[in-house]
Amino acid sequence: MHTVMSGRSRIAGLEVYVPPARLDTDAVEQRIVESSPGFRIPKGLISRVTGIRSRSVMAESEQASDLAVNAAAKVLASCGLQAPDVDLLVFASASQDMVEPATAHIAAAKLGLSCPVMDVKNACNSFLNGLEVADSLIASRRYGRVLVVTGESPSRAVRWSVPDFATFASSFPGYTMSDGGAAVLLEASEGATADSEPSSPAAEGILGMAFTAKSIHWPVGTLAAGGSAFPRDPEASYFTMDGEKLKDAFLDLGSDVLGETLEALNLSWGDFAVVCVHQVSAPYREIFAERAGVPRDLLVPAVEEFGNLASVSLPLQLKLALDGGRCGPGDLVALVGLAGGVSLGIAVVRL
Repeated sequence: MHTVMSGRSRIAGLEVYVPPARLDTDAVEQRIVESSPGFRIPKGLISRVTGIRSRSVMAESEQASDLAVNAAAKVLASCGLQAPDVDLLVFASASQDMVEPATAHIAAAKLGLSCPVMDVKNACNSFLNGLEVADSLIASRRYGRVLVVTGESPSRAVRWSVPDFATFASSFPGYTMSDGGAAVLLEASEGATADSEPSSPAAEGILGMAFTAKSIHWPVGTLAAGGSAFPRDPEASYFTMDGEKLKDAFLDLGSDVLGETLEALNLSWGDFAVVCVHQVSAPYREIFAERAGVPRDLLVPAVEEFGNLASVSLPLQLKLALDGGRCGPGDLVALVGLAGGVSLGIAVVRL
């Protein structure tokens, strides 16, 4: 674990796009039944296990880049910026339009940008890692204003026809997933210089970030199609995951990186207005928060109504907290990401 002290960049704008089409959990179960002759699941099982009541579904004409562009256009408009004002675009998402080219190019073209671009990919921590990359580049003075965007389209990888319970169980993550997009504009903090103290309690922006990983657990959850291992195998185009092994993987990973980051910044959970934690299900959110010592009243419940939005989960929660008046300028917020692979990360931000 390495804690990156920053304070060189701040969040100048944040927007989220959630497609208007909704799919409730009863409809998910009904579709599985209708698509799987001879297979039945106990009614209400998905809702009881996950706590998810609804999720959003993108239109057939939409791509992952469109979801990101919708959010990014709102950010630029809210900040009063034009295309030439953006120095770099980072598309940071588990989803992508295609293997080649980088989806960042497609998103930039739709936004009318002519700046450099890149993709950053690390499952559900993609967006958090995108912020890390952008913050570091701003701190090094390579770029002054970076647009970090994500578009998650997991509805395209859900297995609806299942022959047996074992297949249903391994495909279960797909039934929790939701489509959406998000965008954050990062820019150099006012007054930040190479000699300024990034960890100052009054500093605005990203005060610190840290990540850890146990990559030996990568086979626990996969979406294997499209790479060199399974370039054209239709069976590899669905989410597969072993839930018990995933739980064991995160137990093996631990949460020391969170406590160590707070200690390095001389902070405790009580200093935060909200703590946004990546949410795959309502029960696991509570379990993780208890193990990490995060007070429940600091959490931002989102998965129940929005589903598992992969890397959009954290910016969505921050947007909900801002719009709901739970945090604002000067407040400390934490973004805690968990992802397949497996990895865990945290960003500490003063708004």
